[in-house]
Amino acid sequence: MKLAFSTNAYKQHTLEQAVASIASLGYAGVEIMADRPHAWTGGLTADRMEEIAALIANAGMAASNVNAFTTFAIGDTYHPSWIEEHASDRSRRVGHTRQAIELAARINARNVSVEPGGPLEGVKRELAPLRFRQGLEALLPLAESLGVTIAIEPEPGLMIERTQEYMEFIQDLQSPALSMNLDLGHMYCVGEDPAEVIRRLRGEYCHVHLEDIAASRVHQHLVPGKGAMDFDAIFDALRSVAYEGWITVELYPYESTAEAAAKQAKTFLARYGF
Repeated sequence: MKLAFSTNAYKQHTLEQAVASIASLGYAGVEIMADRPHAWTGGLTADRMEEIAALIANAGMAASNVNAFTTFAIGDTYHPSWIEEHASDRSRRVGHTRQAIELAARINARNVSVEPGGPLEGVKRELAPLRFRQGLEALLPLAESLGVTIAIEPEPGLMIERTQEYMEFIQDLQSPALSMNLDLGHMYCVGEDPAEVIRRLRGEYCHVHLEDIAASRVHQHLVPGKGAMDFDAIFDALRSVAYEGWITVELYPYESTAEAAAKQAKTFLARYGF
């Protein structure tokens, strides 16, 4: 297992500052936020992609993931989503993800994490999965050709919240370029046992997001060790399935104290060998 930290906690810093900080704390990898102010895909040139690749390499790290979940540059956390009423809005989400896939290939990140459809408000339930599927199918040939995996991230309150919903959605989508981004805090929020999910879905996820969540199970990311999640059980489960991939700590609510939060997380996770 390899430990990374996401730049989405460093929204008050440039990408260069974020990468330097994360490297200084001893993380092996960095997740790149494909949004402003770091690597917004709109207008992201080939030269800039090469600069980002060099930035990571020169810091002595590797890219764990490209996080293409948010679109603050043109909308908000969730919008435009894959399931919007207007085709033009859905097209913007697909275009954003296409550029994120190209970025991942340039910086040697094996996966791009994406939202699981989007919020259902104002969207007919029966249309949502069809629209999400159409968007994914438009991108899977590119992802396959570049060796990049599109990693769907179940999240509380969105179209796909739970593991069963994820498995039902992908059952007819057979592609080596499609997998799950397993956010363990999200599993805890929706009442699933993260350790049990790790074991039951062995082979179904390509990347892991890690944070803590309070005992209330309210979806608010906390520094590991500050909530109620059982990290002993989580790491026992990861070892039991011989998971060798990236674990990225994702603490986006801490943008005013990003480095301190990253340091606290690294200190806590040192007990698990990082």
